[in-house]
Amino acid sequence: MNEPHPVIDHLRAREPEIVGWLKAFLRIPSVSADPAFAPGMREARRFLLERMEQIGLAGVRLLDGGGEPAVYGEWNGAPGRPTLMVYGHYDVQPADPVEQWRTPPFEPTEVDGRLYGRGTSDVKGSTTIALEVIASFLAMQGACPVNIKVFLEGEEETGSPSLRTIVERHRALLQADAVLSADGGRASASVPTLNTGARGNAQLEVRLRTAHKDLHSGRYGGSVRNALHDMARLVASLHHADGGVAVDGFHDGAVPPTERQRADTAAFPYDEAGFFSDVGGSAHGEPGYSARERVTLRPALDVNGLWGGYTGGGGKTIVPCEAQVKLTPRVVEGQDPRAVVRAVLRHLQAHCPAGCTLDVVAMNDGSPASTLAPGHPLVRAAEAVLERETGRRPIHVRLGASVPVTSIFKEMLGIDTLMFGFNLPDEDVHAPNEFFRLQSIGEGTRAWTLLLAELATHSPASFHAA
Repeated sequence: MNEPHPVIDHLRAREPEIVGWLKAFLRIPSVSADPAFAPGMREARRFLLERMEQIGLAGVRLLDGGGEPAVYGEWNGAPGRPTLMVYGHYDVQPADPVEQWRTPPFEPTEVDGRLYGRGTSDVKGSTTIALEVIASFLAMQGACPVNIKVFLEGEEETGSPSLRTIVERHRALLQADAVLSADGGRASASVPTLNTGARGNAQLEVRLRTAHKDLHSGRYGGSVRNALHDMARLVASLHHADGGVAVDGFHDGAVPPTERQRADTAAFPYDEAGFFSDVGGSAHGEPGYSARERVTLRPALDVNGLWGGYTGGGGKTIVPCEAQVKLTPRVVEGQDPRAVVRAVLRHLQAHCPAGCTLDVVAMNDGSPASTLAPGHPLVRAAEAVLERETGRRPIHVRLGASVPVTSIFKEMLGIDTLMFGFNLPDEDVHAPNEFFRLQSIGEGTRAWTLLLAELATHSPASFHAA
């Protein structure tokens, strides 16, 4: 589909300007996890409010839920056409460890067609694509093909803790027919893919105590319980030797992968050996599934941190009285993350040795998995665009990671989300030397332009019948 399109031509001509604006966005250290970066968060909101007003959106404002506010703006000039909420987020992960960056994390740097900097790939690059497509439609045609509500979250990187409150407070304002997300990304640079869902998650942190205080190992070692020994046994009990989860009730409700999902997973070009060798890891997990299926289609339970006792330099001969562990379950369609995380807690409580105490330090019910049906208008429209552009039917894929907004918008607003970001999986998201391919800007602005036009051919009612 290479016929002239005024909006695409306008975007192509403006690409240097778009890259310049993205670099200015990236220089703002909008780290939501660290209160020390509160000024950067405020500056990012100011920066986005200004840009959304410049491009012609109405009702530009902040939506507060008690945490970091979302940035909102709208264009409602297409009566009878669908209303699409365009989602992105302006917060980024901390840059630590800063010493491992080859370029300054908040000074975007071009190297060999790549733009390096924190937030380039996750997700300021794709958020910029979405905003600039809307800007070009309004500049060139005075209108968008569909009604638009832009919602840019400020807490995605911290688990969206106040998102539910924002939606509850602004439920009427946020009514839409569907969500088009700049977050989510492409699964492959070589084949067209459509992201039709993501696993959900939850979090649990517990503390095990075996005594009132740390004890001298010469006086007590070998005669009292050691918190680290017992915590290690507790953690080991969560899994079978083959890597399958051993928690009763953990898999309750999990919908088995469909034939279509397993076929699409098998069709996806995936180097399983390379998957492990690239990170120096080895295969381990639920039997009966490929590595790709385990990552995207099956639940998982991981230990994220385990500590206690003395961890400083040199030695300290103690029997630790306390140990802590952080755990995250990942859940699939049909599972209730609240039930799953409580099943894990019950397992730990049941296996806690007599004479020890186990306390919950933190528990986050998280969000369930999200799924788009193959016949949903979002999927059909994106398939049509990608197949015309590439000459190939896109493979349906799922994210192994979790994107809370997809399930929260579905639960609270009754609307589905298509993740249509243009970052790629090798771009060191959340790690030092994160980057975004500059060619993705042209590819992304073209695809978003065509997708908005394609979505305009669907009736608003069709999104709710899917």
